[in-house]
Amino acid sequence: MVFRFKRIALAVFLCLTALLAVTTAAVAFDKSSSLALSHYIMAVYHEDLGEIDKAIEEYRQALKQDDAAVIHLSLASAYIKKNDIPAAVEELKKASGLDPDAIEPHAILAILYSAQGKNDLATREYESALKNASKAQPENVEIYKGLGSIYLQQRKFPEAEKTFRFILDLSPKDAEAHFYLANIYDELKQEEKVEAQLKKAIELKPDYHEALNYLGYFYADRNKNLDQAEKLIRKALELDPNSGAYVDSLGWVYFRKARYKDALKELEKASALIEDPVVYDHLGDAYLKLNDPAKAKLNWEKSLKLDPDQEKVAEKLKKTGTSN
Repeated sequence: MVFRFKRIALAVFLCLTALLAVTTAAVAFDKSSSLALSHYIMAVYHEDLGEIDKAIEEYRQALKQDDAAVIHLSLASAYIKKNDIPAAVEELKKASGLDPDAIEPHAILAILYSAQGKNDLATREYESALKNASKAQPENVEIYKGLGSIYLQQRKFPEAEKTFRFILDLSPKDAEAHFYLANIYDELKQEEKVEAQLKKAIELKPDYHEALNYLGYFYADRNKNLDQAEKLIRKALELDPNSGAYVDSLGWVYFRKARYKDALKELEKASALIEDPVVYDHLGDAYLKLNDPAKAKLNWEKSLKLDPDQEKVAEKLKKTGTSN
């Protein structure tokens, strides 16, 4: 359940906003090149007027006088406005090559790659942008959270753990850092550490509904502390009543308590809120307990269609005689 309870994409987006804010607008090319500066100023003028082709030509003229990273970056911006993404990508690559510590070229490349569905390239650029941002603002924990979440997404668990431990050195009462550490330890099958980190996150932030639900589901999935699990999940639902994941968690607690009709009611509600392979897997289990193998098969098939790599779900289908 590695990414089910995390907000990686949101965290990265917020960190991009933060890292772009730390950059300066100063022109970084050689100001002694008056001709380059003149063309650059004219390019900005035309771009402000919406005259993108004229702006592009002026930026190109400026580059003939001074091959500066900031001019390539500005030219990339103009190409984006013209919707010439391949040209923009090339200019951004040149900008990052000329200024290895720059933030914006990597950040914008990440956004462009993400929009194209090139997730591996986007992740690499996010990581570079965040690393450079951390150099610019070494005590900005939000930037480190973004970097840590990237490591977690890449399954680089030692690097992720080190990053979030560093965040706690900077900000010992950061509940979110404990939450992310719980995710890391969950992946590493270190269950005692998962529980400890989630408890600490909730202690620091009692209304942290993601952590409340995570700990409740953690207990339910291991079939222990079920009354406490129900209490935690109900509190999470009070804070976010329309979360399909939280409704599913409550249904799973009921399932563990052998309250199968109550479980089915909550799980059906969850499936109406989110399309998630875990929810359909749980629904299949509930229907089987209620002696409806046909609906159990249907839901397991839905689960496997969303995530074909689920060996346990495939095994359930095989045992019930389905062909899928």
